[in-house]
Amino acid sequence: MLDDFFKYQAQTTPHPLAMSISHAEGSYIYDTNNKAHLDFVAGVSACSLGHKHPKVIQAIKDQLDKYLHVMVYGEYIQEPAVELTKLLAQHLPKSLETTYLTNSGTEAVEGALKLARRFTGRSEIIAAHDAYHGNTMGSLSVMGYEERKTAFRPLIPDVRFITFNSEDELSHITTKTAAVILETIQGGAGFIEPQNDYLKKVRERCNKVGAVLILDEIQTGFGRTGKLFGFEHFNCVPDILVTGKGLGGGMPIGAFTASNKMMNLLQENPKLGHITTFGGHPVIAAAALATIKEITESNLISQALEKEQLIRKHLVHPLITEIRGRGLMLAAITPSAEITNEVILNSKDKGLILFWLLFEQKAIRITPPLTISNEEIIKGCLIITQILDEIQSKNKTT
Repeated sequence: MLDDFFKYQAQTTPHPLAMSISHAEGSYIYDTNNKAHLDFVAGVSACSLGHKHPKVIQAIKDQLDKYLHVMVYGEYIQEPAVELTKLLAQHLPKSLETTYLTNSGTEAVEGALKLARRFTGRSEIIAAHDAYHGNTMGSLSVMGYEERKTAFRPLIPDVRFITFNSEDELSHITTKTAAVILETIQGGAGFIEPQNDYLKKVRERCNKVGAVLILDEIQTGFGRTGKLFGFEHFNCVPDILVTGKGLGGGMPIGAFTASNKMMNLLQENPKLGHITTFGGHPVIAAAALATIKEITESNLISQALEKEQLIRKHLVHPLITEIRGRGLMLAAITPSAEITNEVILNSKDKGLILFWLLFEQKAIRITPPLTISNEEIIKGCLIITQILDEIQSKNKTT
């Protein structure tokens, strides 16, 4: 299987972790040697309810008995998609009432960018340095990290960048700007939170010049930060909200949400302004519906902030310089990329799954399922601090 993995399946890096998976349940992933690995990553923030959550599995099974794909998105009335978009509207501000379901977060970003240009009649898009919004050509164009973009240029034109949290650069948002796209909390950059009412000030600037504000909540959405949506922390409501990852309960999904008036512009001039074959797939929508119901009808959202404090309490070590983020979207920062690499790679042998962030090389990603228990949190933190002890001891002897 290992040889076939490298020969037949396209790779994303020269050195993948290459753990062979047998099954997963709750907060654990099991390899083919039946070794349990405590999951502190949750599929990179995607598995909100952990692995094989019974309500999600049951929703999938129930829908499998009815029908799978029957028609391209938007033509037929399919109950799971309708109920999902209705439930989202019930938990969002009134201005965010209509949702377009896609297959992934990056496709949702593409749709949001198109909608902003269609709505404003302008072309300029402003994004943030060190931003990550996906890897398709439009999403790549608004990525604020040139090293990942150079090989694929030319990208879409008329994209400019500002520095996240820099109020001085808000003047770059003008009457030429179709949209400003920002992550509510910057993910790949190291879980950087907005400071000093930054998002509110971006919102005010967009209002002044008639630009659309797009907030990317693909990572921050659905309870991970201690609110259902990250923007609820920062007194800022976007014109277009982009979601994905944690929405699907482990199934592939994305969505962009706006006002009904704005979203209706994709219906005509031209017709089929945005189209997808499998977006809103009934099985995936059923899984997402079950996921959102469980998150909103339980105590998982408030518990995310309590579990954050538990992590901060038990993840104290001289080689951890700070812990960034909020709720269960945390990044432990070490003094160097080498130390971070050693922690992440050694954790696998000790039965703990950790991972990197895209751009901040000193960050250890800690984004466990919302359902992780307090005991599992303490167990995972102990493994990390033990590894750091070993690194510190080794460095002292050398």
